[in-house]
Amino acid sequence: MTDHSIKGKTVLIAGGAKNLGGLIARDLAAQGAKAVAVHYNTSATKPAADETVAAIKAAGAQAFAFQGDLTAAGAVKTLFADAKAAMGSIDIAINTVGKVLKKPIVEISEAEYDEMTGVNSKSAFFFLKEAGKHVRDNGKVCTLVTSLLGAFTPFYAAYAGTKAPVEHFTRAASKEFGERGISVTAIGPGPMDTPFFYPAEGADAVAYHKTAAALSGFSKTGLTDIEDIVPFIRFLVTDGWWMTGQTILVNGGYTTK
Repeated sequence: MTDHSIKGKTVLIAGGAKNLGGLIARDLAAQGAKAVAVHYNTSATKPAADETVAAIKAAGAQAFAFQGDLTAAGAVKTLFADAKAAMGSIDIAINTVGKVLKKPIVEISEAEYDEMTGVNSKSAFFFLKEAGKHVRDNGKVCTLVTSLLGAFTPFYAAYAGTKAPVEHFTRAASKEFGERGISVTAIGPGPMDTPFFYPAEGADAVAYHKTAAALSGFSKTGLTDIEDIVPFIRFLVTDGWWMTGQTILVNGGYTTK
């Protein structure tokens, strides 16, 4: 019988230095992962990556940090190769990379569109490509998307629109990798209480989002907290392996499909 526990497994987390990615890294180390490779984007994030690496080691796991701009396919290829060389294998690959833009369609420049596509779509595609090459049989792959994929709303065309392809990438990858026992999923959190959320929103929008979910009154912030998402990631990359090719919206009833 295949072992789907986290104990003894190796994990690669793109965007794993801080916020949700950092908490996932710490959690899987605490659950018994053998080694965790933490990716970070720029030198500005290196101190956070170093803190996360230290926390992983304190939990008893091996830890490694790798920098790279994953909007370049070559950087994604290098990340997987370096992580595999450091850990010996990759059992679980999790991609939390993303960028938010809230802006009317008529104001979005070509440069902004290209940047959003690179961060949210292109990097996710090539992450899945390299995961298909490097993740071991019976492994797990999970990508973070957004609950706006289940919404009908203005101003987020570039954000939700460039995350939407990941649903289709996930379905295709699940079929292609399934013969090796690899499950492939995507999780769409609701608006999260992280530093990425607030700069894009005005005070009125923040107030709305804090009351929009059915369970907002039971959240410490009214928003989706990163602690709310981690147990679902943990489940999907362990005992939840039978769920594959699907996007799961985890948002306290903020929106659904």
